[in-house]
Amino acid sequence: MADERIAALAARVGEFHITDRAMRRAQDDFEREIASGSGDATSQRRYLRAVRAYFDSFAREARGHLRDVDRRLVDLHQVQFNLTAERGVAVKRIEAAEGVLGQATQLIEERP
Repeated sequence: MADERIAALAARVGEFHITDRAMRRAQDDFEREIASGSGDATSQRRYLRAVRAYFDSFAREARGHLRDVDRRLVDLHQVQFNLTAERGVAVKRIEAAEGVLGQATQLIEERP
């Protein structure tokens, strides 16, 4: 008979969309054992090993994805920083050009 903590874990695991055939089979088998009250210590250990193996892999994959997203965010922030700097340079060039144009226009208007 499965104790309440293992049954609660199985319920929590059951909330995941599990596509791995071995884990799906372990989950389905253990849920049937819980329902029938026939889960013994051996089947509980087997289930817990399956859960640990699956979720170790699941967590490792998620950490890898997080590292990739973080790296892409760093790249994005660098691009944003570079574009902000380029924008600053463009604004200064416009201001400089408009200053020269203003002076030139003023001198042109003062000439007969």
